[in-house]
Amino acid sequence: MTIAALAVPSAPAVAEATVLKQWGTFSRLPFGRRLFNLLIGITVPYAGSIAPKVVDLSPGQARARMADRRRVRNHLRSLHAVALTNLAELTGNLALMSRQPPKGARWIVTGFDSEFIRKARGTITAECSLPMLDWSTAQDLDGRVELRDTNGDLVMIARPHWRIGPDNTGK
Repeated sequence: MTIAALAVPSAPAVAEATVLKQWGTFSRLPFGRRLFNLLIGITVPYAGSIAPKVVDLSPGQARARMADRRRVRNHLRSLHAVALTNLAELTGNLALMSRQPPKGARWIVTGFDSEFIRKARGTITAECSLPMLDWSTAQDLDGRVELRDTNGDLVMIARPHWRIGPDNTGK
């Protein structure tokens, strides 16, 4: 099922997603965004290995960057495919979490497709947008994350696949 099929045309107002509250709180503090990004690396160590920088987070929208550094390069002197995929997964998951109700919902990545358009060099920006979602029933969701270089050229398209739905674990 595609994200368009899951859109809820006139959903009632819901409480702000936890990740959005955290982003809002940290963004107001001096060095708060830097701290938010450091906490991502602590919470999700593998994602932290690429030193991502979340630059925008709003309902259904996430944008993050990764600097071109030796530790994320391959033998071709371009950014490694797995580092790009790591950035895409983080960005897509943040967009999804920004749509997740604060309680009673859960999700998991069930697959991930990566299409590499061209060699990636320089700072890379990943962006993902998701519509309002219906979390009341379990369903599969497909997303799209675009990664662009500093010239705005598309270097990768990622398609995360998630299973979303209510949290029926009784917690």
